[in-house]
Amino acid sequence: MSRFPQGLRASLLAPLVLPLLLLAGCSTGLPGFPGRAQRDGRISDAPITPVLPGGSNVIADAVAKVGPAVVRIDTLKRLVNPLGGLFGGGGTIQQQQGQGSGFITRSDGIVLTNAHVVEGVSEVSVTLPDGRSFSGKVLGSDPVTDVAVVRVAATGLPVAPLGDSSKVKPGEWAIAIGNPLGLDNTVTAGIISAIQRTNALGEGQRVPYLQTDAAINPGNSGGPLINDHGQVIGINTAIRKAPGAGLSFAIPINVARQIAAQILERGTASHPYIGVRLQALTPQLAREINASTDECRVPEVNGVLVVEVMAGSPAAQSGLKPCDLIDQVGGNDVKNPSQVQLAVDGGRVGAPLTISIRRQNQKTKLVVRPAELPQQG
Repeated sequence: MSRFPQGLRASLLAPLVLPLLLLAGCSTGLPGFPGRAQRDGRISDAPITPVLPGGSNVIADAVAKVGPAVVRIDTLKRLVNPLGGLFGGGGTIQQQQGQGSGFITRSDGIVLTNAHVVEGVSEVSVTLPDGRSFSGKVLGSDPVTDVAVVRVAATGLPVAPLGDSSKVKPGEWAIAIGNPLGLDNTVTAGIISAIQRTNALGEGQRVPYLQTDAAINPGNSGGPLINDHGQVIGINTAIRKAPGAGLSFAIPINVARQIAAQILERGTASHPYIGVRLQALTPQLAREINASTDECRVPEVNGVLVVEVMAGSPAAQSGLKPCDLIDQVGGNDVKNPSQVQLAVDGGRVGAPLTISIRRQNQKTKLVVRPAELPQQG
């Protein structure tokens, strides 16, 4: 029998011995071999959960319902340059391009968007996600609420279902669809952060905005804010930037629906106006007022104080006076000036509106007939 030479056999076995020694030194015990006791190296002992079934993404499902009706709105504005042609400048007519979003609410071509998207434009182009493009006509716009209605000559278009913004609650899903920064059909999601934000863009606003943390950027204006059921609950309209964060605001769809209906009926929107300037009253402010003058005595409570009544206004004609404390408007309790404004907006021009007040600790009721809000500019 032939054998390896002793020295050669040792050299061939050496590489095998070293790994076995290393393995034995690191092992916590191999089957059939003595070793140290095993250690439990598991990170978690939670039971294995089953994988969720496909198609359970509520955001994707909601976007699928509304997305086909979300459109890109391209605008062209022609401006007269009074210095055109002088000093080597350009022509007297200059063109300015703009872009925003919108959504189809009627299959025969009715599109809702923001008033500031189509303000003063000469041409409007509406492009659907499927690539179809139509020339649009602005039927009317309302700068007070920033709602506009555009029409395209088409039928059988996809339609975005409208929800009920009065049922929206903080903490619910909020999904924005639009064309920010020229990027078509962009979807962002967050939650409803707050409702009834009448001071979102300054005091005296007539819109109880929805606030959301869903990212909204330039170009999103006019696009829909939808819920997790695939229903439009608002029109994205404004953002407020802050270092490291931002807040987004949307016009409640119930407000937009009302304004759009008025525009479709008569080309303009109506806004009741009574002609007062109001101040939120606190006990501290009441004490300061009472200490500074004898002409105005107000109770030391939280409420809504009439500061000024415009001459010849519906409020003046009804007998409302400075220093009156407003308790109710149209039978609804009011606790701040914004609630008074919204209650007045809930009335109709020329229709009687009852206002309950306190004057010199005496309660009384006045009837005011709101007039049409004077046009600005």
